[in-house]
Amino acid sequence: MISFPNAKINLGLNITSKRPDGYHNLETIFYPIPLEDALEIHEASYSEQKYNLFQYGDHIAGDLNSNLVVKAYKLLYELYTLPPINIYLNKHIPSGAGLGGGSSDAAFMLCLLNEKFRLNIPIDKLEEHAAKLGADCAFFVQNKPTFAEGIGNLFSPIELSLRGYRFYLIKPNVFVSTRDAFAYIKPHEPEFDLRKTVNLPLEKWKNRMFNDFEYSVFKQYPLLKELKDALYAHGAIYAAMSGSGSSIFGIFPSSIQFPNLYIKDSFVFQTIL
Repeated sequence: MISFPNAKINLGLNITSKRPDGYHNLETIFYPIPLEDALEIHEASYSEQKYNLFQYGDHIAGDLNSNLVVKAYKLLYELYTLPPINIYLNKHIPSGAGLGGGSSDAAFMLCLLNEKFRLNIPIDKLEEHAAKLGADCAFFVQNKPTFAEGIGNLFSPIELSLRGYRFYLIKPNVFVSTRDAFAYIKPHEPEFDLRKTVNLPLEKWKNRMFNDFEYSVFKQYPLLKELKDALYAHGAIYAAMSGSGSSIFGIFPSSIQFPNLYIKDSFVFQTIL
């Protein structure tokens, strides 16, 4: 059985306060995009191990046994009857890009296991399991435009469609650590209500919807600001960094051609939403 875990972008991201536990409260809008990995599972008839993970495509740093798809399997293995399986993961969503690739893989793994082995886990319970794997993992269970708050783990569905717009994303060879992203953050109450802003025409988003991480990350990595400015110069209606970086995306009207930005060793994805 195979599925195609997709990425997400953040439309606006406000850091609103620092919590007593050291984390930060935020608010953002998760929007799914059709940039996908491939995830396939098969029951392993003859295996001395609970699972075997075979990873292809883009390299993932670290121990494969710490991959979120393995953690998802282990989580359900402890709660339900699961046989040994072979897992095939083909990575295309770039890591460290603020696109939620690992979280998406984990959520899709839970859904695959649920379907293939007829575990009959309801959606709300799948979301509960996913939340144990990462703050934004639960978003990918239903995979619909969502307003997120708390530490990115409290969800409210919203009505939003970007269908028909041109979408361009570029991820240069820049790694932004979460620690660096938070280095100069000053939590504050946003000037504009994010949920109201997304209901306005896209032309008004530029001056009302912001990613607070840009203020700190752009100081450390000026190339990212240059890319955002270039997207606007090429006709983007709205452009921003996704999450804590380091991918920059632009939303363009259907009448404008995709920009041709060349940055050495960069990843580029373009589509019509």
